[in-house]
Amino acid sequence: MPLRRTPFHALASAMGAQMGPVGGGFLNALTYGDVASEHLNTRARVGVQDLSTMGKIDIKGPEAEALVNHLIVNDAARMVPGQAHYASVCAPDGGIMDDLTVFRLGSEHFLIVSGSRNRLKIRDWAMHNATGRRAYVTDITAALAFPTIQGPNSRALLQGLIEDADLTALKRWTFAHGHLDGTRVMISRTGVTGELGFELFVPSDEAAGVWNALFHAGGAHGLRPYGVKAMFTLGLEKLYPAHGIDMDESLTPFHVGTDAFIKFDKGDFIGREALLRARDGGVKTAWVGLKLTGDSPAPDLTPVMAQGHQIGHVTYSDHGHSVGAVLASAHIQKEFAIEGAEVSVLGQPATVARKAFFDPDGLRLRA
Repeated sequence: MPLRRTPFHALASAMGAQMGPVGGGFLNALTYGDVASEHLNTRARVGVQDLSTMGKIDIKGPEAEALVNHLIVNDAARMVPGQAHYASVCAPDGGIMDDLTVFRLGSEHFLIVSGSRNRLKIRDWAMHNATGRRAYVTDITAALAFPTIQGPNSRALLQGLIEDADLTALKRWTFAHGHLDGTRVMISRTGVTGELGFELFVPSDEAAGVWNALFHAGGAHGLRPYGVKAMFTLGLEKLYPAHGIDMDESLTPFHVGTDAFIKFDKGDFIGREALLRARDGGVKTAWVGLKLTGDSPAPDLTPVMAQGHQIGHVTYSDHGHSVGAVLASAHIQKEFAIEGAEVSVLGQPATVARKAFFDPDGLRLRA
């Protein structure tokens, strides 16, 4: 079966994008030929990535809030229109089915954005759990293009194009609406690069005009496109866990450090009892960062060693282009998960990190 193309496919291809499968039945830009340059330009100026392959699931109706609250570990009832939340969707045994972003569009209206590879799974899970509820689930992935504009110049670029929304007043995890080149877009102050950034929800049939307007104005701000590979290296420097790499349905939020987003006091939700057991009993491993001393990234599942025995394994490793070191993420035994602890990978020393390698205090996010 042919892989689907996003509304930006032809435009990105014309700019040199190297396409590949990204899950969910889609092709997308893996790189534009130089991952390090794409990464560094996003840190220093501004980059744009096509995230249209991510799942967009519309949920509306009188029991929309109840359905969303049943699906996620965070609390949808505390959200007000214009607000977004990070949340995990867990299986009944507490395993992470996906981590996603929830947007409250209205009193009876939500939008869930899932990972690309989990798009169909989360769509079907939401539809299954909507049975018998006055809540209506619609997959609108194809209807919305989803460019993300990230980097210190992102606000200046977008504010020059969107005159009817105050992006300076837009706080992280909130969104607004405005017009870009005549197209009404939703502008969300979210992203996975660790930079000041915005994600745009754009009607697919008007996506080309928005892309072209961004690049027409973007030259003055240093705008360049980046692909999936640079997205992962940017996220690795910030120690942002990725589903399918750092977590899956065999692990709970307690294993990857996202348990702070679980709201047990909201009442029942899928996986609650299993997650309470994990909280009360504790877990034996922790997800950490590693700074390696070698010149090459470690393959996935490479053993992490300490005191002569294996204490865990690498989940992802690549170059930290902004910090000038080879980095990795790993699951290791909890007693070794201490900032600065010495371990070894591929026979070479490595140092455990519990804080982000780049901008650990998150100052750039609050720009």
